Amino acid sequence: MTGALLLAITLAPAFAIVLIMLTRRPGLSAWLNLAASIVSFIAAVPLPCLTQAGPQVYWSSYIAIDALGAWVTLCSAVVYLVASIYAVGYMRLLEAEAGRLAVFYALFAGFALTTLLGPMMNNAGLYWIAIELTTLVSSFLVAFERAAESIEAAWKYIIIVSGGISLALLGTVLFYWGGSLVLGPTYDMTWSALREAAPHISHPLIILAFLLVLIGYGTKVGLAPMHTWLPDAHSEGPTPVSALLSGALLNTAMLGIIRYLAVVDAAQVGPLPRVTLVALGIVSLVVASLFIVRQEGIKRLMAYSSVEHMGVIALGIGFGGVLGIAGALYHMLNHSLNKSLMFFGAGSMMRSYQTKEIGGIHLVGRRFPVVGALWLAGAVAITGAPPFGLFASELTILRAGLQTSAAWASFVMAFLLIIIFIGFLNHFRIMYVETPKHAAAVGPGVSTWCVVPMWLTLLPLLAMGLWWPQAIWGYFGAIAHALGDGALIAGAAR
Repeated sequence: MTGALLLAITLAPAFAIVLIMLTRRPGLSAWLNLAASIVSFIAAVPLPCLTQAGPQVYWSSYIAIDALGAWVTLCSAVVYLVASIYAVGYMRLLEAEAGRLAVFYALFAGFALTTLLGPMMNNAGLYWIAIELTTLVSSFLVAFERAAESIEAAWKYIIIVSGGISLALLGTVLFYWGGSLVLGPTYDMTWSALREAAPHISHPLIILAFLLVLIGYGTKVGLAPMHTWLPDAHSEGPTPVSALLSGALLNTAMLGIIRYLAVVDAAQVGPLPRVTLVALGIVSLVVASLFIVRQEGIKRLMAYSSVEHMGVIALGIGFGGVLGIAGALYHMLNHSLNKSLMFFGAGSMMRSYQTKEIGGIHLVGRRFPVVGALWLAGAVAITGAPPFGLFASELTILRAGLQTSAAWASFVMAFLLIIIFIGFLNHFRIMYVETPKHAAAVGPGVSTWCVVPMWLTLLPLLAMGLWWPQAIWGYFGAIAHALGDGALIAGAAR
């Protein structure tokens, strides 16, 4: 059954791409993409339950789905669904691109397909290819509107991320070389094979290889200081693309770091790999806090928030143990939902006020009561305030850090989250409370297609903040055990 579900998840967007390119009708293209997202989501929902017994391997060990991969796949499928719903209403507003909407939906489905494929790759080399494919496809989406800023952002994205992915490839080659010294000159470079060989690989070699893949995939994740592509790409692409970039792509790239960290843990090389990951998480929070406080562009504000939350996830993974892994994985889904909600609200307000600047958006709650309330609730949630899911996941990560040798990082994290809370919500005070000096024309109401996905993301966020089911705790605990129960101190945060 699991194999059939994996086929449904991947073939649905693949068939949608073919049909869209054959018909090339904008309206039909939107429906085909939406149908593919629904199929992928329905097929992804049972995966976490079906993978608890252990990984399931297909196609001569090239494809495998385990509990960790199933969770990341579910996160991607959720964002693909809500972004596809939003796209139906939002993309109609791009009148200048009406003749190219079929191309957009084909690329959009292709981008979603690459993020869904990545977690299924059981071979480290194939995983690298999947991540590279996300870059190739999404670059065209970032530049879709063909404005000078969009094209510049796409080029910046390609150059910086390709540089990072090149380092990840070098690290992958070094891992393969190290494994060849143990397993022979030719072998299947599966994640399990690397973990089995890791204890016998030279420690300096495996540390160097890990640092290369950490910097490489960390660039794709948007960890500072390799994050410089992210604010431009997220802010200049169409809003549905921004949601998929932030809510699906970043998690898919983070998955590679988690899998390689498990390999390094098996080698027992000491705390350096985890300390480095924790340091990158702290640097990401520092950079995000500085730019969020002084930000002027609404979608760039959301983009730097993504840098912040990837830093939080990196901290959870770096702390390790059941609490660290549980907090990081719970944060993945919460952030995917919350950031989609925030981009949806930002996109609708940008179109209604005809500006990307925070200072040009005023009295949102009065002019758009429903969208304004949903967006404001999302803003409170994204800063980690209760009673939403991000509060639960961030609190869990803080607890994990306090039980490790890097307790200082938890205190720094808490301080920076307070700064971000104040800075982020101050921007919403401007957009909701301040009266404009000059009356500005405001567009018509927001399409129902753009409002529904905001509800679909906010309600689960509230539910996951109020109730964290014991079954999910057990699920995350099983993932932490499968990864080797690594932590900064043996036995910490379990």
